[in-house]
Amino acid sequence: MKQIKRFIDCYIPTETCNLRCHYCYITQKKRFHQQLFHLNRPVEEMKEAFSQEKWGGSCIINLCAGGETLLAEEVVDVASAMIEAGHYVMIVTNGTVSGRFEQISCLPERIRRNLFIKFSFHYLELLRLGWLEKFCENVLKMKQAGISFTIEVTPSDELIPYIEELKAFCIENFGALCHVTIARNDRTEGIDILSKMSLEEYQNTWKGFQSELFEMKCNVLRNFYRGGVFCYAGIGSVYLDLMSGDYKQCYCGQTLGNIYQDSVLAFRAIGKRCSFPYCYNGHAFLCFGDIPAYAAPTYDRMRNRQCADGTEWLTEEMKSVMQQKVIGKDDLLKKREIIQDTVCYGKELMTSKIKQVVRRLIHHETE
Repeated sequence: MKQIKRFIDCYIPTETCNLRCHYCYITQKKRFHQQLFHLNRPVEEMKEAFSQEKWGGSCIINLCAGGETLLAEEVVDVASAMIEAGHYVMIVTNGTVSGRFEQISCLPERIRRNLFIKFSFHYLELLRLGWLEKFCENVLKMKQAGISFTIEVTPSDELIPYIEELKAFCIENFGALCHVTIARNDRTEGIDILSKMSLEEYQNTWKGFQSELFEMKCNVLRNFYRGGVFCYAGIGSVYLDLMSGDYKQCYCGQTLGNIYQDSVLAFRAIGKRCSFPYCYNGHAFLCFGDIPAYAAPTYDRMRNRQCADGTEWLTEEMKSVMQQKVIGKDDLLKKREIIQDTVCYGKELMTSKIKQVVRRLIHHETE
């Protein structure tokens, strides 16, 4: 097992899907454009861009599209190349593209053991399409191939009448209850939960799944406050567009460089500059240690389940990898550096506001 240096949240620009889930945040923002990802450069060039020398060591890379990740043919080759470069790779999928799972199951063992599949379990949509059996077959195929996985359901209000049915289905087919995420409403400024219930009612409705993922996300939503603590996103983690190669500190923040064009990659903590109301993917960023001051559990607890037969969804190696924190004692900035960074941010903010005022004055004078 290797020491993990960074978490890379990697966007795959596929913007289409074979499902139409009513709670989907991509649907909410009308971002389905029937666009499939096609790698616009040789795989070897991409592999070179992910060299451990560039990234400072082994990373854990999350591949997630703006639609169904595995619809694009190249994704399996991309994941394999990243693993061959010395990294661990997670693929987010709805579990329905059976041909890709057949392809994954045939990968060499050295690739499979460094791979993790996050199955998004869209129960009602699979039920509507008659695809539940297909989903279960693909989960079983990954388990039999020795690949780590998790199963996660989005707790929508429409799913509430099916809770007991869903639990029984999971126990019968997966050996354990699925994990539960949060349905979020990206159309609201506060990125609220997508539910008619209060957060307390929402928690009480779904707590029966005993999902640490759900508990973590609710805790972040309820207790986390923007800008209150120093965040090391931009050092411990980055957000990367795989097609363009541009990488940013996080979903907000500065663009730090381009992995295809820059021979040396630059890293800089976002600090207290986060513009989001809360860390809605804190189950990853916080659990991997981007905010050392936040006592977050390790990421394996967000993903693993122990089955009735004693087996687990994560292999021992993957569990050990996911138990790591990307920010260690040696990575912590000194108090003086944090103060200096905060002061610089204050100056940047003031300069920006002055420029806005000047632009408004110039616009007013030219009217």
